[in-house]
Formats: sequence, C-alpha cells, structure tokens
Amino acid sequence: MSGIFDRLQNRLEVQKREQGISAIELADLPPNLRRIMRMMLRELAMKYPDIVKAVDALPEAQRISRPDLDQALDMLVEQNWLARTGDGDMTTYRVNLRRKSGSSLDKDIWSALDSRITTSKDTPALSKPPSTE
Repeated sequence: MSGIFDRLQNRLEVQKREQGISAIELADLPPNLRRIMRMMLRELAMKYPDIVKAVDALPEAQRISRPDLDQALDMLVEQNWLARTGDGDMTTYRVNLRRKSGSSLDKDIWSALDSRITTSKDTPALSKPPSTE
C-alpha cells in the first residue's frame, strides 16, 4: 500500500510528462537523446526516413546506429519529449512543447475594476477649494 506522498509524487510525474518539455530540461538529457531533440527542435516534426537521413548526415563521431536511434526515439516518446503518429516509414515524430501556464491576471482584474468603480460612485465628489483671487 503506497502512502499519500507516494501517490502525490506519482501524480505530479504523470502531469509533468503530459505537459511536454521545457528548454531547461533539454540540457539534462543524455548526449544521444539531446542530439535527436536538438535536431527535432529545428523542424518540430519529421518523418522517420528524414530522421534517419539527418542522423546519417551528422559527423561520423556523432552518428547514431539505427538500433540506437530506434531505442532513443522510443525513449523520447515514452518520456513525452516526442509524439509519434503513423506506422513504418510513414511514422511522424513531433516535438511535444510544454504548454505555457495561463495568466492569473485575468481572474481578478474584472472584480478589482468593478470594486473601484463601485467605490468611486459611492464616494461623494469633493468640492473645489475656494479660489483666492
């Protein structure tokens, strides 16, 4: 039986995976995964044969073997860095960018403005001080 904190931690990890990636997390990836993600971020979406061509075009020291590439793509999909659609050579990989959090300004701005208008209507107008001419 898991404790409440374990369940909360698991829930937070699931939400994080569902939200996509952030640029800061990119630096924490292993070199092969980071290389693939940098390549994908340039295009945002690529078909599998295009990814293979792009990897083959890398300098020899940076190339990734086909089995390692397949494993890396599977891992990136599993961790929600990439979204996969289609099958075989028609498989398309798309970068899963993190959603931006909404502004909290819109929640209270109308009530704040309304209360100011109401307050200004309730306050009697100040009379002008007499002029000293």
